[in-house]
Amino acid sequence: MGKKITQAYTEEFRREAVKRAEKPGATTASVARELGVSAQQIYNWRRQFNRLSDKQFNSLDGVDYFKQESAEVRKLKKELHEARQEVEFLKKVAAYFANHQE
Repeated sequence: MGKKITQAYTEEFRREAVKRAEKPGATTASVARELGVSAQQIYNWRRQFNRLSDKQFNSLDGVDYFKQESAEVRKLKKELHEARQEVEFLKKVAAYFANHQE
């Protein structure tokens, strides 16, 4: 048996398919036939949009916001880690001086 070839659809295509299927008077099956995809695929995309955050579909006008947010989160986590280390160090220094005052 040969390899199954899957079609990769752009985010814009998926969003448009879901929007068209949700319009009054349109059915998911009719939109699927028009676009050449299965109705189940449109249902899956709709579920992803509704259930998952926009991280699943994360680009707008060609800008990948998820990557920018990820970089910012990594930077903030690093800063938080460093701040916690500084606090621990300062606690130890304060305890040392509290015990060694004359």
